[in-house]
Order: sequence, then C-alpha cells, then structure tokens
Amino acid sequence: MSNIYIAYHFTIEPKELGSEILIAELGERAFESFTETETGISAFVQKDLWNETILADIHILQSEEFTIDYTFEEIEQVNWNEEWEKNFEAIDVDGNCHVRAPFHPKTDAEFDIIIEPKMSFGTGHHETTHMMIQHLLEIDVTGMKTLDMGCGTAILAILAEMKGAQPIDAIDIDNWCYLNSIENAARNNCKHITVYEGEASLLEGKKYDLIIANINRNILLNDMQSYIDSLNPNGTLLLSGFYHEDIPFIDASCTEKGLIYVKKLERNNWVSLKYVN
Repeated sequence: MSNIYIAYHFTIEPKELGSEILIAELGERAFESFTETETGISAFVQKDLWNETILADIHILQSEEFTIDYTFEEIEQVNWNEEWEKNFEAIDVDGNCHVRAPFHPKTDAEFDIIIEPKMSFGTGHHETTHMMIQHLLEIDVTGMKTLDMGCGTAILAILAEMKGAQPIDAIDIDNWCYLNSIENAARNNCKHITVYEGEASLLEGKKYDLIIANINRNILLNDMQSYIDSLNPNGTLLLSGFYHEDIPFIDASCTEKGLIYVKKLERNNWVSLKYVN
C-alpha cells in the first residue's frame, strides 16, 4: 500500500451543507479520510488509487447552488492521529450521548462513547450518524439482536450495546472501517459486538430484531430486500445516508415490501427514517 497521498483542499460556499454533500460523494470514490478546514474540507486519497478523472461525475462540483474551488498536492504518509486530534471535536447528542476521542475529557452524559476514527467514516459529526443516535436514544433495545450495516467506526453498534442490545453484528465493506470498528468496540469494553468485513450477502440466513443501515440511497435500495428478509416479526429498521429528495424512493421500496413507516428525522436536508414490520 502506497505511503504517498494526493490531498485535495476544497473551498466551499455555503460551507456546512456543501461539505457534507461533497464528503458523501467523495466517500463513494477512493478517498479515505476528510478533515474540516476554515473554508471547507481537505480530502485524501492514496496515489496508487488516484487518477486525473477522479473528480469526474461528482455532481456537487457542477451544481449552481454551491461555489467550490480546489487545489491538490502530493504529500507523504499523513499522521492521521495528529490530523484527527486537530480537527475532531467531541459531539453531544441531546445531552444524553457524548461521542469523544480518547484525548477529550469525560462528561456526565449517560452514554459516553470513545472512538478513534482514523480513516473511517462515522465520527458522529455527520448529520446521518447524529440522527441515528437520536433514534437509538428513543428506543428500548434491551435484548434486541441487532445489525449495524455500514458500521463505519461502530458508534451505533457501541451505543446499542450500551443500551442493552445483544448480540450485535457490525458489518462494513471497507477494511479500514472493519479494523477500526474492532478497535473501537474493544476501547468501549463491548462484549457482544462481532465485526465482519463484507456486504449484504453476509446476511443470508440471519435474523435481527433491529437493523441499522446508514449507507447511501443506491446501496439501501439495492440491498433493501436483504434487510427485510433478515428482519424478525415486529422488528425495527432504521435508515439514513440520503437526502430529503430521496424519501419517495426509499419509502416506496420499504412500503412495497410490507414495512410500516413510523418516523422521520431531518438535519440540513439529510434524512433518517424509521420503519417496523
């Protein structure tokens, strides 16, 4: 694996919403990590995985709703821990859940989650992760067999265990996420989380009371039948990773397959939906 990276430095206006959309799109390419800057974000990709057309078909770069400029440079191996320490701020979700790095002070939040995200997605900063945490805080998950699909840093699996869910499977297709999830589960003294590297094919023959899937619209739609086939009677499905405009497509896929809509959360045009069967 190469020690040389290509770093893209994006200036984005408006910054907050534009950064979230851009990160979501770049995350579907080979970009491994993102850090926030005063004017936007920096994104990093291994030189071995980079090509001159890597930003082709990134829709937000063509959008008239945003002004985005960028520069890029070749850099040596990044000290990821140092980058995260400079850019990762602790997250407080409704005063009940605190997501922090090891170097942040502990608070008196009921659920105190310690993660070291490294290159993984899912620090709690993103709207989708924040909303999924809100859903979990509202649900009594005691004893529920749970799946965290597209687990990223395993924040949601960790919170589920802290609230009494077990056993828990956490799955991600990305090797960095797989390894980081194992580390974070151990860091939070979790005993009931099993982490797998792979995709929806791993669900064959498995059943869950609660399925959490925070990915993106296309993958959700592609894998929806697998989720529903794996959901126990009276089970709960929590979905996020898509925009307000995607709701009709997600909702149609769920209701056509027999699920019942329960609730919507929305933050900065990102959406999270709750269904039961």
